[in-house]
Amino acid sequence: MAALHSIVHEFTKSPLLVALSVFSFFAFLATVVLVPLLLVRMPADYLVRQEHAGKRNPVVVLLKNIAGLVLVLLGIAMLLLPGQGVLTLILGLSLVDFPGRRRLERHLMTRPPVLKAINALRRRASRPPLEVPPA
Repeated sequence: MAALHSIVHEFTKSPLLVALSVFSFFAFLATVVLVPLLLVRMPADYLVRQEHAGKRNPVVVLLKNIAGLVLVLLGIAMLLLPGQGVLTLILGLSLVDFPGRRRLERHLMTRPPVLKAINALRRRASRPPLEVPPA
């Protein structure tokens, strides 16, 4: 028991480790709430519809890209830390604009384990499953 106390005491001396622990805790809480909420609100035809090519507000595009980048970074971190890393990563990629984004999203979201998890969330919220593009 003394050894465990010593380890915990040494761990809490490092401000970086404490900051990472606090960040990990809040990132985990945020993903537990936000990721399922956003995946449930996603339109069922998201994977099969064509992107609109209309003129978009540059401020909205910038904010969307910043939010997406933050989610991508959180998703990568959560691959090692507690949280829904893969789902957070996919959600972040869906917000960031880059060439080939739609193809990458479709590839990741149609993987059987990922699609099964997303559709289970949607089913619990009484939402239709995501439509899958033809192979």
